Amino acid sequence: MNRKQRAVFIANRLQEMYPNPRVPLNHKNSFTLLIAVLLSAQCTDERVNIVTKELFKVASSPEQMLSLGHDKIYNYIKSCGLAPKKTKAIVETSKMLIDQHNSRVPKDIKALEDLPGVGHKTASVVLNQAFGIETFPVDTHIHRLAQRWDLTNGKSVVQTEKDLKNLFDKSLWGKLHIQIILYGRQFCTARGCDGTICFMCTELFPKRKKKVITNKA
Repeated sequence: MNRKQRAVFIANRLQEMYPNPRVPLNHKNSFTLLIAVLLSAQCTDERVNIVTKELFKVASSPEQMLSLGHDKIYNYIKSCGLAPKKTKAIVETSKMLIDQHNSRVPKDIKALEDLPGVGHKTASVVLNQAFGIETFPVDTHIHRLAQRWDLTNGKSVVQTEKDLKNLFDKSLWGKLHIQIILYGRQFCTARGCDGTICFMCTELFPKRKKKVITNKA
């Protein structure tokens, strides 16, 4: 199979496995989704959901979050990685949304990326899951699997995103983002597969003998 044929095969198999994937981060609105994705950096989704369950009860808008103040926000999220840095980002992002965006999460990727603590991946997730805008966020799982499945050379996350967007139909981007992550966590983990073990890798490359060395995101 060439890359395009592999892309079709992958999309079909993942659709069979995960027909209705949902965002693994619990949220109430676009603002809480933004905060949840921000918190997910170097932290498991499970931990984020535990933390935000209580946080979002008292703060589900920029005004409510800002009124909590730095110390209270930190106490809610301190079990997440990089909690001091994330606390500062949440406070500053909430203030910027109030001051510059009428307390609304912007639907523009550049405006989102200008928010403290919000990178390209976070902005892409919010645009797709909150507003239905076609994006293909690339995290470490997707970057790893795209290399193992020879959909990209993996030289950078930027290149991986570009290559995947060229291979898959735009209507599939948002769903595939979640489907690939789910598969990567369940079957093609960083240590559990080396490109020769999980069934997707073996079906795509039945003659592959050597393990695949992937570039980190």
